[in-house]
Amino acid sequence: MVLEPVEDDIMEYNTVAETLPRNLPKKVWIWDETLRDGEQTPGTFLTVDEKVELSKLLDEIGVKVIVPSYPAVSDSEKRVVRALSRENLVNAKIAATARPKRTDIDACLDCDVEEIPIFMSTSRILLKYSLRKTVDEAIEMLVDAVTYARDHGVIVDFVAEDATRSYFDELIRICEAAVSAGSDKIALADTLGVMRPTSMKYLVARVRDELKSKFGREVPLSIHCHNDFGLATANTLAAVEEGVVYPHTCVNGYGERGGNAAFEEVVVSLELLYRVSTGIKLDRIYEVSQEFEKAFGIPISSHKPLVGDNSFRHESGIHVYALMQNKHTYEPFPPELVGRQTELFLGKFTGKHVVRYLLRLEGIEASDEQIQEIVSEIKKKQEEQSKEHIRALFTEVKEKMRVLQKGVSKNEFLEIVKRVTEKNP
Repeated sequence: MVLEPVEDDIMEYNTVAETLPRNLPKKVWIWDETLRDGEQTPGTFLTVDEKVELSKLLDEIGVKVIVPSYPAVSDSEKRVVRALSRENLVNAKIAATARPKRTDIDACLDCDVEEIPIFMSTSRILLKYSLRKTVDEAIEMLVDAVTYARDHGVIVDFVAEDATRSYFDELIRICEAAVSAGSDKIALADTLGVMRPTSMKYLVARVRDELKSKFGREVPLSIHCHNDFGLATANTLAAVEEGVVYPHTCVNGYGERGGNAAFEEVVVSLELLYRVSTGIKLDRIYEVSQEFEKAFGIPISSHKPLVGDNSFRHESGIHVYALMQNKHTYEPFPPELVGRQTELFLGKFTGKHVVRYLLRLEGIEASDEQIQEIVSEIKKKQEEQSKEHIRALFTEVKEKMRVLQKGVSKNEFLEIVKRVTEKNP
């Protein structure tokens, strides 16, 4: 991607030599988890047709790895993966996740996938309470699974679940065992979103260096960040600064709890702030965001970076006046780069310059006195709106969203239990 030079009036600290990460890759490949991890957003579900169409869209814009589902969960999830494997996508590989179990791997192989990310806990707390294995037992299970999958001719990855709460010596032992068994990539998961960017850089750098020392080569690294503290994008970028080349993303930041690293934020930040190539067609980012919003049924916040309604919308008279002189004053980059456009909002903070500009666009002549009167009328119109009415509408919308995102209630659950137990005593 070629960017126009920034004006002399702007200082770009991101280009200062002292700020440039030494291990920053020139290119990364986007590994998208929206159709799997993103679908775990409470209150949403996707049909087979939706997953197929959304995967095609991700493929068209340049995503390299798409994880649509977890085949071992159910026959319906198998159908999803199998359908996508037959789509002959151009850019992306379809990957299906598995636990370190041969039965899970067989479910993936039955779907004709090209890649199988095998996930396993590496932290003591999850090994003890979730996997119920010692580190040695976990390694034995993982090695068997990786070897088994590798022997079937697919790309195999290891996803270290809860890597960011794991003791380093145990984490690296497990990662080294996975690579020795044939894992192509190592993905570190910040499963609870607990890292700071500086901590993330420290961990990724240590894993990178230890693996390179052990195997005499760069082992491709991936990163999977959750957004519990609002740091998923920052932590993903920090990991890329230390050499990660397969960042995991979810469109619109969808995902369980606080969500995952947002596809649009990671991609645009890498392209514009780091000058790292992602291979993504930036001008289709807003289109992708909109299509996923419709399928997920979860509204994008109006102030969501890049894709929210207010991202390139301006109301303040001072800001709008400056924008009319030079777009760089209050927009970090041309909105057209991501499929957006500048919008002028008329309301309480509207000034005479924006009114004069809009009148000119309409070919309407008006005196200074008339323009001032128009400005006053605009301000008055918004300020006279009933706050009670606005609150009532807002409450109504919130209630409707609760209905849309409703799962199975406790009463419905008990009805199901009663019906099943009475039928099969």
